[in-house]
Amino acid sequence: MKRLIGLIIILTITLGVAYYVSQNLTPQKSLHPLGKFYLKNSYFGDYSAKSPEAVTSIVWDYRGLDTLFETAVFFIAIIGSLTLFRLSKEQSEEAKQGEPKRELPEPVCAVTKIIVAMILAVSASIALHGQLTPGGGFQGGSALAVAPLLIIAAYSKYALEKNGLDKTRAIIIRSIGLLGIALTALTPLLVKGYFMQNQPIFPGKALGAPLGGSLVYYNLFEYLAVGAGFTAVFLLLSIPEEKFRKFLGVKQ
Repeated sequence: MKRLIGLIIILTITLGVAYYVSQNLTPQKSLHPLGKFYLKNSYFGDYSAKSPEAVTSIVWDYRGLDTLFETAVFFIAIIGSLTLFRLSKEQSEEAKQGEPKRELPEPVCAVTKIIVAMILAVSASIALHGQLTPGGGFQGGSALAVAPLLIIAAYSKYALEKNGLDKTRAIIIRSIGLLGIALTALTPLLVKGYFMQNQPIFPGKALGAPLGGSLVYYNLFEYLAVGAGFTAVFLLLSIPEEKFRKFLGVKQ
């Protein structure tokens, strides 16, 4: 009881001091020069990204190479995972043999279908509006990957594979995403620009909303690459242990 009273007293004093300090701070009336630079070059400038989401503009344009290497680290990790779980063609086909199971109660499975549909819609919105609001391709792709993970948990991995989403197709989608990122990054070189430089020559608006030059393309392809990359790893991790032991030649 004494500890609780002490905690309440400390919390009250902390909030009181914070309120007092906040009321006596002098508000800044002028914009910091660095802030002016980013605003001018993310939305208002002649060669800016035309994106009201300045963070996305900076990440894909001014910090483009840094973002590229960060993305490369992530995808190298996925390649490493796929390499560790490398299977022959015959083993891959055998790993697909099985029937979807509904080990969870029927209401849980029914709710899973609704949640998966919502995840697909929300993840696409996060990715395709990344040049307008906080979000982007990586965040949207990470959210997208939750959908197949829920299906695996509720119905098993065979439900995905029976409906056409197996490891091979996931890797193909991931490769398309990576190829799209590479082509978007190289396009500026064709017009005497710089590698990964944002290009306002791309369509400026869609349905009245600014596309942010190259940003919408980066977000779209990153969305596909991240979502499919995670899904490929999830499918490998969900192979039943007894099958994997058999593939490795380990006795039960």
